[in-house]
Amino acid sequence: MITQLYTMQTVIEALACADAGADHVGTTPPHGGLPGEVPVRLAAEIARAVAGRAKAVVLTVWTDPVAIAELVDATRPAILHLCPPAHLTSPAQVERIRLRLPGVPVMQAISVTGPESVAEARAYAEVADYLILDTQAPGIGGVGASGATHDWGVSREIVRSVRVPVILAGGLSPENVAEAVRAVRPWGVDSLTWTNRALPGGGFRKDLDRVRAFIAAARGALGDDPDLRADPD
Repeated sequence: MITQLYTMQTVIEALACADAGADHVGTTPPHGGLPGEVPVRLAAEIARAVAGRAKAVVLTVWTDPVAIAELVDATRPAILHLCPPAHLTSPAQVERIRLRLPGVPVMQAISVTGPESVAEARAYAEVADYLILDTQAPGIGGVGASGATHDWGVSREIVRSVRVPVILAGGLSPENVAEAVRAVRPWGVDSLTWTNRALPGGGFRKDLDRVRAFIAAARGALGDDPDLRADPD
């Protein structure tokens, strides 16, 4: 079971999450108000620092292929996470972005709303290397970071319907991730909100105790199944 943790705001924090067992560590370069944004320079430093320990994932809500390519060139992530608001990027556009960035796997976010999300996921699975199933919330300029769950039955149907690795996100915590894994059977799970600790005056950092608990619960949910541990890269 692959675990992905967002959002790293210091090199020390990213290394600590990797040492705790996170397989993917995500950063959010500036996009205009997303949670935990960090400068592009710092996102690049984090990607270099975790190389060999975890895969660095860089998130963007942009849709312009040129701007996205510049971001990837500046940060050098192991994986590019595309999560603009639902329906702003078509599968054809994702394919063009992917072709522009040879050697950089693309993770496409799917906003899980209802049964219609299954067909959408199938279409994006034809052009993306990974899917991440998440929950879109009003007031956040992209798919994710809502801290809310969605219908895991729909997510399970998506997992059954596609051949690319699927990461389940959206409101996952140490308390519910095992249940989510058993219900959905994803390739991996992702956490942002519910593995954070609030800072005085605002902001957050990762709560390493909750990070460790999240990873342990996710990996223990289905036992030692090699099919759920294999990394396609």
